[in-house]
Amino acid sequence: MVEKLSITLPTEMVDAIKSRVEAGSYASTSEVLREAMRTWLRLEEEHEARMEGLRARVRRSLEDPRPNLSGKQVRERLNALYAKHGS
Repeated sequence: MVEKLSITLPTEMVDAIKSRVEAGSYASTSEVLREAMRTWLRLEEEHEARMEGLRARVRRSLEDPRPNLSGKQVRERLNALYAKHGS
């Protein structure tokens, strides 16, 4: 199904769209906007997948039964790792 929309864009965007059509990169302004929407939707899906991955990592971290480390313990462990592998 197709639905017609009326949108308002800044002059710079309109000029960019017209430029792409005039250059032959796209057949019409509608095709430019359809391609822009496809790209935006793909980026939104990728962003949501990354966010869900981060949420899962945070969830696993919060559910981790191991005891928390103090700042001092973290520094000591990092210093030990650096001493072992840093030189």
